[in-house]
Amino acid sequence: MIKKKRKPMTEEQRQAACERLAKARAAKPPAKKSSIHHTVIAKGDEHFLSAKNVQSWIKNQKEQLAEYRASVRRDIKGAKAKLADCEGYIRNLQYYLRHGDYCDDRYGAYQEKRIKWKTIVPKG
Repeated sequence: MIKKKRKPMTEEQRQAACERLAKARAAKPPAKKSSIHHTVIAKGDEHFLSAKNVQSWIKNQKEQLAEYRASVRRDIKGAKAKLADCEGYIRNLQYYLRHGDYCDDRYGAYQEKRIKWKTIVPKG
């Protein structure tokens, strides 16, 4: 199948198309974030476990994941453990965004901070 070339637009047509696109973008409602749990959204951007922070941590960890996979291919000692740890952390962060339950002992872009657990209902 041969792809047909587009007819070039004149400058006036290009300006009109830009205006139509700008109008359509302005009329579009903001994203609902339906894949993120409502309790996570309710925390706001200032909270240390906000959706924005967690999404940036996931992005950071996925970049590290590529490096760890390369290390495993080069057969570097300890690379498999780092790879498994990184995959587990990403999985836990994604679970938190979907369900609102944080189930990891560490948090941060590089898992550098520890969660301080608090007992709400005492034993007995």
